[in-house]
Amino acid sequence: MARLGDLERSVMDVLWDSVGWLTAREVAARLHHERDLAYTTVLTVLERLERKGFVQRQRAARAHRYKAADAREAVVADAMLEALGTADDRGSALVRFVGAVSAEEAEILRRALALPSGVEPTEPGAAEVIATAGLADAADDAAPSAATTDSDDLG
Repeated sequence: MARLGDLERSVMDVLWDSVGWLTAREVAARLHHERDLAYTTVLTVLERLERKGFVQRQRAARAHRYKAADAREAVVADAMLEALGTADDRGSALVRFVGAVSAEEAEILRRALALPSGVEPTEPGAAEVIATAGLADAADDAAPSAATTDSDDLG
């Protein structure tokens, strides 16, 4: 998958943060960039993103409307897989990656790898269930129990 430049990423952020389809003018109005961008510049970026497969376009009256072709997380996962594919030793790269993630992220990875056979982590809702379960358990582990808190106050 092609990489995103800074301006392309800014446009994609607008599309990912929106619900539904946007015109190029709506994207331009929501775009927070270092400089004011002409409508035609935003239109050119959207057309380039469509050619790269990041954006879908539909005709609506006289204007085209745009939306992200995939969720932000899917694009990030594809970029990670692409980067992994460039490593001479994929195993070493994976070990280094796992060594760099937080304990919560490592738990999410463990849960994803432990899914029953036939359940794909890419199925709708699977990632949220894995992430929520991992973060909820981590929050429970970090929270002091009521008994501990009460006895600390007495002493």
